[in-house]
Amino acid sequence: MEDVNEWKGINGQLVSFKNEVGDAQKITFVGSPGVCTPFAELLAYTVRDRETYFIPLLDADDCHQFEEKPYAMVLNDEVSDPKDSDSVVLLGGLSMPKYDVDTEDVNALVEDILKEDGLLIGVCFMDMFAKAGWLEKIDFDCVIDGTLTGVVKK
Repeated sequence: MEDVNEWKGINGQLVSFKNEVGDAQKITFVGSPGVCTPFAELLAYTVRDRETYFIPLLDADDCHQFEEKPYAMVLNDEVSDPKDSDSVVLLGGLSMPKYDVDTEDVNALVEDILKEDGLLIGVCFMDMFAKAGWLEKIDFDCVIDGTLTGVVKK
């Protein structure tokens, strides 16, 4: 993969994401519960006029749709069907060693839920997909990768 666009800050990440999903109407995020969920909520907010879903780890039977509330995007209580997604977004937490997610299982899930002409997008920080070796094992259409740096001031 080669660099095609640079961005800075949260807004840059959100704009890049919205541009990459294009006109996809059904977008399913797949990530680790807890850690990835708030990132999926934030990304879903940028495309709140579309159907967005979240699958914890690779459990498609526990997929839930996001709902827009006045205070945030939240997952509803009903189990939803992620099949025929225009875009599947894999979040970096999946590739963390503690979750022991097999890329063959990821590819099988993507094949099951992504439309034939759909987009597979990765969103991560700190080059997680590259460090985990996923770039060679998963056929991403694009990866939106950010580096976090910061400072604590007192």
